[in-house]
Amino acid sequence: MRHATNFLATLALAALFTAGCAGPEQKLGRGFNNTFEIVRLGELQRSVEQASIIDGPGVGYTYGVVHGLDKTFARTGVGIYEIVTSPIPSYDPIFTSYLTPKPLMPDNHPAKLPADPLFETDAYTGFSGGAAFPFLPGGGFSVFDY
Repeated sequence: MRHATNFLATLALAALFTAGCAGPEQKLGRGFNNTFEIVRLGELQRSVEQASIIDGPGVGYTYGVVHGLDKTFARTGVGIYEIVTSPIPSYDPIFTSYLTPKPLMPDNHPAKLPADPLFETDAYTGFSGGAAFPFLPGGGFSVFDY
């Protein structure tokens, strides 16, 4: 058993050093991004939105929800698989016939960075956007968002 453990440890170390770092890093990041789809629910929202626009609201709230949940669970499963197999080649996205490599967002609510001094620095005025009163309930409006 001890010889098998040493052999497997050596094999894992050799795989780690021969893999390079760009491929496993991208695969691991894509895996985390896909795994958190179950929290983000972007596929579900997009599926309901697209089914409602194309076929009507009744279809959006029935077929759209079922189809969106199916894609959400599929993307989460693919993400878990990519996290587990991140050090192992191949580093290309998998299951692309059903899922896009990057998670989708609904067209009516695209993802954007928050108005925060971390992302929007302004050296000329000395301050940046962000919530005016983030500590008060309902005070989360952004100053510089139009």
